[in-house]
Amino acid sequence: QVQVVESGGGLVQAGGSLRLSCTTSGLTFEDYAMGWFRQAPGKEREGVSCISWSGGTTVYADSVKGRFTISRDDAKNTLYLQMNSLKPEDTAMYYCAAKDSYDYCADAWWSPKYKYWGQGTQVTVSS
Repeated sequence: QVQVVESGGGLVQAGGSLRLSCTTSGLTFEDYAMGWFRQAPGKEREGVSCISWSGGTTVYADSVKGRFTISRDDAKNTLYLQMNSLKPEDTAMYYCAAKDSYDYCADAWWSPKYKYWGQGTQVTVSS
């Protein structure tokens, strides 16, 4: 059984930083492209970032480019999202998802392409 578990969310002031983590079990983590999505109240879920199975390709939504960094540690089966210079509009539930084996983040923002999802971790940025 595949499990995807996010952690690291919390309350932070604007301009601050958080690092989200996502651990997986039940799948060969190193073979999967991984992504982060977020959903704010009353809004649709949106893609934030994706990293290829090899780690060599990363993509970011324009809204977070230059502020967020995605990375992975295959030895720990863990995905990270370093979030700097946070803004109130970054407030959302953040979800980690496993995309596909040997994938290079094609169609990174198309959520049906992702096979396994976590339950989310809340990020709240106060102004």
